[in-house]
Amino acid sequence: MALPLLPGNSFNRNVEKEKFHKSQHWGFCNNVRMLVSEDKPGIGGELLPGQKMKPKYSDFPKGMGSTVPSWIAFDKQVLSFDAYLEDELPDKSQEKYRIRRYKIFFYLEDDTIQVNEPELKNSGLPQGTSIRRHRISLPPPDEDQFYTVYHFNINIDVVFYGRTFKIYDADTFTKNFLKKIGVKLNPPGRCPEDPYMKIRRETLDRMEPLRPYESYDTLKQFLEYDRKVLRFFCLWDDSASMFGDRRELILHYFLCDDTIEIKEVMPPCSGRDATSLFLRRKKLPKYGPPGVYQPGQITDRAVLNVYRGLTGRPADGYLLDKYKLGKVDQEFYKDSDLFIGTTINVWGRKVLLCDCDNFTKTYYKTKYGIENFTSISCKAPPPPKIERKFPPYNGFGSEEDSLRTCIGLVPTPHQRNFKKFMEKNSYGNISNILRFFAKLITHKRVERDRMFVISYFLSDDTISVFEPIERNSGFTGGMFLKRIRVKKPGQEAFKSELSEYIQAEDLYVGARVNVNGYLFHLLNADEYTLRYMEENSDQFPMSSIELVLQKLKEEQSKSRELKQVFRNADPKLTKRVDYNTFRDIMMTLTVGRLLEHEFITLARHYGVPEDTCPDMNILMAQAHKQLKKNTFENFERLIATCVYEDREKKKVLPTKDIRRLCKSFRLPLTDDLLGSILSGFQDSEEQINYELFFSALNWRMNPMPELQAISFTKERCEDVWLGMPSPIPVKYVDYFRLLKDVFGLVEE
Repeated sequence: MALPLLPGNSFNRNVEKEKFHKSQHWGFCNNVRMLVSEDKPGIGGELLPGQKMKPKYSDFPKGMGSTVPSWIAFDKQVLSFDAYLEDELPDKSQEKYRIRRYKIFFYLEDDTIQVNEPELKNSGLPQGTSIRRHRISLPPPDEDQFYTVYHFNINIDVVFYGRTFKIYDADTFTKNFLKKIGVKLNPPGRCPEDPYMKIRRETLDRMEPLRPYESYDTLKQFLEYDRKVLRFFCLWDDSASMFGDRRELILHYFLCDDTIEIKEVMPPCSGRDATSLFLRRKKLPKYGPPGVYQPGQITDRAVLNVYRGLTGRPADGYLLDKYKLGKVDQEFYKDSDLFIGTTINVWGRKVLLCDCDNFTKTYYKTKYGIENFTSISCKAPPPPKIERKFPPYNGFGSEEDSLRTCIGLVPTPHQRNFKKFMEKNSYGNISNILRFFAKLITHKRVERDRMFVISYFLSDDTISVFEPIERNSGFTGGMFLKRIRVKKPGQEAFKSELSEYIQAEDLYVGARVNVNGYLFHLLNADEYTLRYMEENSDQFPMSSIELVLQKLKEEQSKSRELKQVFRNADPKLTKRVDYNTFRDIMMTLTVGRLLEHEFITLARHYGVPEDTCPDMNILMAQAHKQLKKNTFENFERLIATCVYEDREKKKVLPTKDIRRLCKSFRLPLTDDLLGSILSGFQDSEEQINYELFFSALNWRMNPMPELQAISFTKERCEDVWLGMPSPIPVKYVDYFRLLKDVFGLVEE
């Protein structure tokens, strides 16, 4: 058992020191991380034996660290030398020797050598790796040593296994490395030319190619333009031939081999069989069809028949016709021949190129600098429209039904505008009926005072005329014209075209309407009609306030005169006049430029609003009627509840509290009626005396006279106008606001 390594124990001290006290650390050399021993003294103050050893490898270039092993420092670093070898050929009469070229690789990491011979086409010799990679010994008498880097230089001979290789050059890295390690480089030499290769090259240069066809290298074009296709939209107009028509085609030009493919665009229901291709992919000749050629007539080179005298022996080789006599030249379409507007020949068919895709446009713009790509329409011009003539109306049935019998073999009923009927049909409080008060224009004195109500139904453009009943007038009254569409006057009765009927735009106040030979003058319209026409002023220009004001602005020169006339008519300066005065002034100054309906539109827009609050007696009478009908008598409890909520004993409560109490006690009055009555009882502070309010509603204690129904002397039917309209639309007109909007006059 070994003694512990303590001071004084010298037994096997060197061995123990080497085993346990080798001081190492990581260091870097030539950018390689490695373990490096440190020269530190061990136990006893002596250097360890491992620290006294010198580096084993010393084959390093000058300037490099000497503490790094060569297999790490020179990993993947190889010296390359160009060499040649002379092989004697004693059995060949054409040549005495042959020059063979080699590559000698010297691996610096382990001093191994590899010799390779580059392969030559059709050399007939085994080539490639001549000597595999390993360390090679020196020739005798130094066969116990191996080749090192110092044994190599330029223009020297090296012997590997009895074969002498002559090094004549090296690459740049090898030259620089040899200079660094101190090797003086010889000048580079020159490799002699191989006699056999020289004779063979001269023979090949003198010989014509034995193959009868010349080869064309199309690989570059294929690799550059593979999968790149030009697309054109074409037209073949075959309408001149019998049963021919215009056909739309798509032309594909393949840039990789200059071939063309054409497809036909089949329209639906064309009656033609669908085919995959109109022209299969091939080169397209410019002048086709060229005719029928014999086999072998179309070729790139011609081979001549060669005989050697009368011996009958065949010739050793082939003889090509260098003058190319009898060669058939064919021109095919290239990409430079295709552009928009060109007509190409597709085996006798004239095809027009009309348009192309974006890739094709970019290609031609880049390669040929073409900027104009105006497309040509492939669609055929529309055929002339043949006017369809129908027989004239014969008087049986309606014109629409008679026309339907001429359109189809099976007559179908006329379909009216159902959408318009649903939108304009009467529903709720919206009647969609325009009613006008009209007067009959006639030369008979007896009929001059007859008044009529003309109703125009917007749902189906029909018109009905009703005459109010007047006693002792001598006329029966009632329905004058049932609901029907009325034709415009001046049209032929029996014609092929449909008749024109009176539309809503033809009706306005002041217009004269001919209804089946009776001439009516429209005097006025009801409130719904005037409001509807103002809301749809684009359809009724007489109700457009903008158009009316535009007409008045054309009278700018009369602005001062108009202002003076209105001031004289308004001596109290109230800024308003009655309608009749306003109408007379405007009619005098405009001199017939405004129609009667335009006067009404102007007066309605600038009219002074009237007090539309209903009479409180009428409201209370309506409330008593509803309360009495529902036998509501709980007024004492309502007053008691109000007294309870009146904490300050002022006998008044806010309006919202009174409304809430009425709702909680289920007072049988509508919201509008209750709101109108409450607004009549509230004061300036929106408070109501609840005793007076509920006492007035008590129909037993304070009864109100019942409302008398209005008696009308008119026949009740759907066309009756209950109550004639007022002859004036408004009572007063604010003329000052009108002058300010039209002429910009300000108050003085």
